[in-house]
Amino acid sequence: MSRASLRDTVRTRPVVLDGGLATLLERHGHDLSSHLWSARLLRDDPAAIERAHREFFAAGAEVATTASYQVSFEGFGAEGADRDEVEQLLRRSVELASAARDAVAPDGWVAASVGPYGAVLADGSEYRGDYDLDVDGLRAFHRPRLDVLASTVGDGADVLAVETVPCLAEVEAVLAELDGSGVPAWLSLSAAGGRTRAGEPLAEAFAMAADVAEVIAVGVNCTTPADAGAAVALAGASGPAVVYPNSGQGWDAVARSWTGRSAFEPADVSGWVADGARLVGGCCRVGPEDITALRATLAP
Repeated sequence: MSRASLRDTVRTRPVVLDGGLATLLERHGHDLSSHLWSARLLRDDPAAIERAHREFFAAGAEVATTASYQVSFEGFGAEGADRDEVEQLLRRSVELASAARDAVAPDGWVAASVGPYGAVLADGSEYRGDYDLDVDGLRAFHRPRLDVLASTVGDGADVLAVETVPCLAEVEAVLAELDGSGVPAWLSLSAAGGRTRAGEPLAEAFAMAADVAEVIAVGVNCTTPADAGAAVALAGASGPAVVYPNSGQGWDAVARSWTGRSAFEPADVSGWVADGARLVGGCCRVGPEDITALRATLAP
């Protein structure tokens, strides 16, 4: 029996996403301090990634987001990988999430993560949006990865998760690549105070996606819980919204460490859902226990 379409499901009920994959891998003792972050384990310890996906599914997640966020031809190329190997790693990320889904939550879904240009820079620019590429340059950067991951939709993955986008130029670029492709995707920005990380109106980003049929939801991720509610209200005004904030702690890109205390409250999901959120979960520093608590708030 085939799984229900994620696009159709989010029109009828909220769906629970997973939490921070890298957070859980670090908790399991893995060193993710390199510029490849969790993507390194796709090459060095893929079983660890599948175990983490299984843990989130067991905790109540219905969607696994793949470990492809930090995978790029440029990033792994700097480590000596050729294009064939990078393509294999992108496909492996989907295979690992799919295997975990099939073993633990057969009715669940897999979202193939498409991280922003800032992720390959590994300098925190996905939280600033101060890129050195224009729209055409960003399209050229995204196209090879999108092509590979898009080919897995229907063959392991169910949707693309275009996430942590910090500026309108990158929104324009990824939407141009998605438009007409027939591949379902959600679009999620990193934002603060109702604006993109580059300071542009968040509502403008959501409006840009309105005419792209492939986009099943718009919203925010890796924003603070305090900023999530207002963003969901904007995103949910015209259709399903996606929201998966981080813990609210600060990220020190130089020290590559988190500062402050967690402000993630799973009970906040009730307000998000009331404002139109239909894909809800967590990002950095949000663990399986948080997803279990979040899932419990949605129980009838």
